[in-house]
Amino acid sequence: MGLYAPKVKKEPDIDIESRQKAMARPNAKPVVSLDVDVCNYESVIERIAEMTEEDFGSYVCVSTVHMVMEGHDDPAYGDTVNSADLVVPDGMPLVWMQKLQGADESGRVRGNDLMIRLCAYAEEKGLSVGFYGGMPEVIEGILERARNEFPKLDIVYAFSPPFRSLTAEEDSTVVKEIMEKKPDILFVGLGCPKQEIWMADHKSKLDAVMLGVGASFDFYAGNIKEAPDWLQKLGLEWLFRLTQEPKRLWRRYLILNPRFVVLAVSQLLRRGTTAKSKSE
Repeated sequence: MGLYAPKVKKEPDIDIESRQKAMARPNAKPVVSLDVDVCNYESVIERIAEMTEEDFGSYVCVSTVHMVMEGHDDPAYGDTVNSADLVVPDGMPLVWMQKLQGADESGRVRGNDLMIRLCAYAEEKGLSVGFYGGMPEVIEGILERARNEFPKLDIVYAFSPPFRSLTAEEDSTVVKEIMEKKPDILFVGLGCPKQEIWMADHKSKLDAVMLGVGASFDFYAGNIKEAPDWLQKLGLEWLFRLTQEPKRLWRRYLILNPRFVVLAVSQLLRRGTTAKSKSE
């Protein structure tokens, strides 16, 4: 699955109306390859609270431009994200795309902020949480900060898996331990696209609400510095992160971001053309 290199191929047409009719989440708006829910922190937390009452697993994807482009270049991965119970807009470009399609109420739901708000909500409501992913020192940093900030929060599970793929036996052990600990909410920090695939693969195995929060583990543990609020509001958090980790992130931002702009503009132009033809 080519993560960053652009593929030479004809860009597919986006049939907006057909996709909207087929969506399992009718409140979503299409953003290139993904169907992203129009939401805010309050509505997301309310929906997750409802999911914790259900007797089966569910998963929430926190979508970014990177994820949109992964879904575009790998349709199977795009289907995995679109099959989530909730897809929230983390990146500001996704919010802008929703607003340009008439969703004035759309708001950014940033992964790290959502994780913190959910920890506060879980502490207040007596829900248990777990953390899966990240390096051992990151998990330790998360636990130390969470215990200081949320002393009554019931943290029942925390595990840093090896970077490699788990064997079937190892995965079975992980599933068994999570089921024994029974977290109501399981934060998953494996990074895109690995965490979304993992959550989809484990939805039928785990009775928990799983949230793929990616770099939020590193942010919360203090391993990576967060961008100032003013940069985030301008949609330039990616530029700040690029200055922090240029060797790791330059391909993602300098190749994927321009391609996203082209595809997003094409989608909006097609939408405008369709709307005009209908009015004639």
